[in-house]
Amino acid sequence: MKSIEQLQLKGKKVLVRVDFNVPLNAAFEVTDDTRLRAAVPTIQYILKAGASVILMSHLGRPKDGPTDKYSLRHIVLPLEKLLSTKVDFANDCIGEEAVTKSKALESGQVLLLENLRFYKQEEKGDTDFAQKLANLGDVYVNDAFGTAHRAHASTAIMAQFFTEKGAGYVMKAELENADKVLEKAEKPYVAIMGGAKISDKILIIEKLLDKVDTLIIGGGMAYTFFKAQGGNIGNSLLEADKTELALSLIEKAKKMGVKLLLPPDSVVADAFSNDANRLVANNMEIPDGYMGLDIGPKAIALFTETVRQAKTILWNGPMGVFEMSNFAAGTEAVAHAVVSATQSGGYSLIGGGDSAAAVNNLGFGNDVSYVSTGGGALLEYMEGKTLPGVAALG
Repeated sequence: MKSIEQLQLKGKKVLVRVDFNVPLNAAFEVTDDTRLRAAVPTIQYILKAGASVILMSHLGRPKDGPTDKYSLRHIVLPLEKLLSTKVDFANDCIGEEAVTKSKALESGQVLLLENLRFYKQEEKGDTDFAQKLANLGDVYVNDAFGTAHRAHASTAIMAQFFTEKGAGYVMKAELENADKVLEKAEKPYVAIMGGAKISDKILIIEKLLDKVDTLIIGGGMAYTFFKAQGGNIGNSLLEADKTELALSLIEKAKKMGVKLLLPPDSVVADAFSNDANRLVANNMEIPDGYMGLDIGPKAIALFTETVRQAKTILWNGPMGVFEMSNFAAGTEAVAHAVVSATQSGGYSLIGGGDSAAAVNNLGFGNDVSYVSTGGGALLEYMEGKTLPGVAALG
């Protein structure tokens, strides 16, 4: 797989698949520009090499064709600020306007195409649609690691129409950083798995048991482990059909000499609300009518002490419902511990999604080793699966 430095770019029109799937508020303002900022070095390199750039991305999950809510025109102004250059916009990603504006591009200019997912053919991996996109440029660069696990027209299919193709800086950095925790991890190696469901993380957990010294389980998925061991978990999140799996993971960790740390206590509430009545409960004895929404003080002490001593840390998934201020303490404490371990010479990879949002919202994005832009893609890569978007560049 070539990187952009190995491509012939001068005087070319370079089609770059970026991941601009960013959150917008009700006024269509970008509330987290992490993915936009991540793409800037790739775009700037191509422009400095004497080429023009045609950017293509999806935004959200539009169901019935073009919708203003999911239009990439909302991205133009913030992108212009980050690039310090004008960004032209095409109201379609294929068709007459896209063709005309692409042809008119001169070296050093940037064009952003409208949302690829306004066409069903994008997610279906349609070859004719991919060909129409490919016809707009001379060189193909994929810098959208966050969608590399999807065999979509713009991520996997259109690459076949180019001899000059390669990976942008985001794609390259994502793969290199994933390999650091997969193949080159310094000990002690601690993985922190949070989020709602074991079923979402089962493959990665099984893969990590071969590699880590300690596996920390937090978030909603922890309660299935306590239920499996005969605990009373009240109204806490439960995957009833995964209790046997939880027990088998506990056994597997024991056999492999891996410390599997579960949170001893939780902050529990009588409703899924920031204003609900709260108390701290042992996770084997959560009162009826209450649900665990964050790890408790004992869990915070146990987890942070373990994390601070780590030399390699992989973190995927929050410790609680961190979007609510009364249930954010666990996630914030773990974030501080990850930063502390990093400052002491450790390596930390934040695995996309909610954990990336938490770290960025706390202002710690520059205090950890790497924040992944691709939650699902990173998990699949670490599970050992072939990512179509990566394979297509080979």
